[in-house]
Amino acid sequence: MDKKALRREIGAKKRALSLEEIETRSTMLADRLYATEQYRNAKSLYAYLSFNQEVRTNPIIERAWADGKRVAVPKVIGDEMVFIWIDSFDNLAPQGAFNINEPITDGPVADDETALVLMPGLAFDPEGHRVGYGGGYYDRYLAKEPGHPLVALCYDFQLYDHLEVEDYDVPVDLVITD
Repeated sequence: MDKKALRREIGAKKRALSLEEIETRSTMLADRLYATEQYRNAKSLYAYLSFNQEVRTNPIIERAWADGKRVAVPKVIGDEMVFIWIDSFDNLAPQGAFNINEPITDGPVADDETALVLMPGLAFDPEGHRVGYGGGYYDRYLAKEPGHPLVALCYDFQLYDHLEVEDYDVPVDLVITD
């Protein structure tokens, strides 16, 4: 299946989820994340801010703060993405081409080379390959900042046996499904 068809298929399945299903599945996935070595060992978490029907990350961010971890979230500046440290949700607003919440300031830029990165995506396979949303922001960021532990949280219907990927696609270390 080509990426365009895959994006349509997954998008339709995500839109079919009720708010209750999203919340229940997100809680289950978060609990599985907290049990991982990657989460327990992380001093910092770079987390995407969930949008539409994505696995909810706000509760994960709140738990990370409660666990004494620093948290950064992405901000797109031009064609590049950076992670900005946050200590509350107060300084976020919908911005950019996709109208996704981002920090309203351009700093302070996150600087933990070992931070756990939660990877968004439309589809994943057991080898950690992913199909993103098509912007390439995470792949470009991780090409410049290699070495981060990478974890993806996804609904069971987002996991495929095998995905065709490009040479520049960065695989995740762990895929957690519900």
